[in-house]
Amino acid sequence: MVDDNSQKIYVTKHFSFFEKILLNKRKEILNVLKNFLNNLEINDILDIGSTEDKINTSSNFIIKNLGNYKTYKSISDQKIISNFFLKKLQKSITDDFSENEIKDFKSDITISNATIEHVGSFENQVKMCKNIINLTKKYYIIITPNRFHPLEFHTKIPLIHWLPKKIYRGILNIIGFKFFAKEENLNLLSEQDFRLIMKKLGQNNFDIKYIKFFFIKSNLILIGKKIK
Repeated sequence: MVDDNSQKIYVTKHFSFFEKILLNKRKEILNVLKNFLNNLEINDILDIGSTEDKINTSSNFIIKNLGNYKTYKSISDQKIISNFFLKKLQKSITDDFSENEIKDFKSDITISNATIEHVGSFENQVKMCKNIINLTKKYYIIITPNRFHPLEFHTKIPLIHWLPKKIYRGILNIIGFKFFAKEENLNLLSEQDFRLIMKKLGQNNFDIKYIKFFFIKSNLILIGKKIK
């Protein structure tokens, strides 16, 4: 059986094969984002869910390769020490933000990659999106794995994540993936879930793009324009 601590190591120390796949997928996502950002007037970018992970090349790959913009900022529940970010706030994106925090960190683009599936319940995911929208001046970008891809990229186990979530989490517990079995650690979203969140928040000026792995949508890329 695998304990919670071993699961955390499993998250950060990907098998080299899957790390290469992940890096290639993030390069594809980066191309989608660069095409979107091309010719936009952008001064500052806020990254939600930054990490200090320096082991995996894929970590922070997207934010650090977006382009030569004037200011990068970070909000993360981890302590971020990287000088890449001019401003840093250690805080969960599902917490309440003060007016001063919003004023200090509000940016032309607010982006979050591979974070929303780790904030817990659907209600927390709605709260995260609400905060992201409040923290952007112009556009917001939220990227997450697609629940309905046959391969679940955290556990590397195929198909069982299509089962009802209660059954899926029960199976993960039985086979030893107790960390991922907890909703607070992994709660996958589908395109329909994304659209429901946006509907709850009254957002209709958005598009959901995607990249594919083995010809099936593997990652969802929600790009929205702030409704003033």
